[in-house]
Amino acid sequence: MLIEEIKDTIRQIPDFPKKGIQFLDITTGVRNAKAFKSMIDYLYEQFKDKQIDYVAGIESRGFIFGAPLADRLNAGFVLIRKPNKLPADTISETYDLEYGTDTIQIHSDAIETGSNVVVIDDLLATGGTACAACNLIKKAGGNVKAAAFIIELTPLKGAEKITSNSGVDVVSMLKYDIG
Repeated sequence: MLIEEIKDTIRQIPDFPKKGIQFLDITTGVRNAKAFKSMIDYLYEQFKDKQIDYVAGIESRGFIFGAPLADRLNAGFVLIRKPNKLPADTISETYDLEYGTDTIQIHSDAIETGSNVVVIDDLLATGGTACAACNLIKKAGGNVKAAAFIIELTPLKGAEKITSNSGVDVVSMLKYDIG
């Protein structure tokens, strides 16, 4: 499928979750078998020659894309979760939100030191969670090769934040000029 055809599978919902927000619903894209396959194919093409050891998916929609990508890359899959969701010892990273803070975690033994890792999520907005995920992977001893997304909301400048704060390249399949 062409990029524009894949973009057409993403449902846009005005005023969700609050007035003024144009929500991009990835569920309509992944329920379309051709579009979903094309999304995974796109990600695979970006990283097939990068010697990736792990794909780290950010809860929860990053799991949708991260697990099949890890399989295609013959890499391990690491879950980045909210606190108190992982049963063994964890490493945490706290980051700022517009109003307050949030925290994400991985198991402390999830990544072998020196391993090459791609961080993945469905959508890039302001980049706060992705920056925290990159920092978390580095804290665990991994080399973050890139942060990858299916959708990027370009006016929110999340890619710039990730690159400047974490020194990580950003790969985005579908770019939207909405924020």
